[in-house]
Amino acid sequence: MTPLHRRTFLSALALIATACTDKPAASAPAAPAAPASPSSAYERAAKASGFTVGTVMAANTVYVFFDPACPHCAHLWEQSQPLLKRLKMVWLPVGILRKTSAPQGATILSAADPSQAMAQNEASVLARGPGIEVPANLSPDVLAKVEANTKLLNELGADSVPFIVFKNGKSGQYGSRTGSASTEELASMVGI
Repeated sequence: MTPLHRRTFLSALALIATACTDKPAASAPAAPAAPASPSSAYERAAKASGFTVGTVMAANTVYVFFDPACPHCAHLWEQSQPLLKRLKMVWLPVGILRKTSAPQGATILSAADPSQAMAQNEASVLARGPGIEVPANLSPDVLAKVEANTKLLNELGADSVPFIVFKNGKSGQYGSRTGSASTEELASMVGI
């Protein structure tokens, strides 16, 4: 393996194994909220504001808290696409990484086709771009939904994204995970 290929491989590995956080790396860890039980987190996420992709009538529903500026969230979006014929995913925008995160999340949430807007945003983020452009007439009501999702993320004891809340279709067990996942890991996690 050449040094360039090795560096690229290690960068990709780091992307897969980490999550984006709103806490600077050099700061002392703050005491997070006590984590909610997995079943409680699932029930609460089901009441949050998001958009659905995948099979609406699927037996499995996965909730993903994401920040529009997060490259790990963009990776998860990309990796989840092959599973959408067997899985329902609800993407819940939050604003923790940048000042533009909440407005971009509201832009995606209020788009005529949120899935298309998300795909556009995630492609930009993966290309190290700025993400989706925020319109001047952004609704304060939709922005409030993103802020409520952000508050819920903190209440669930998570301080990084993506934060995945799921119920395994085979075992019936609830769970959560912080960080991205490969297609295979996601399928195993949710039991499909």
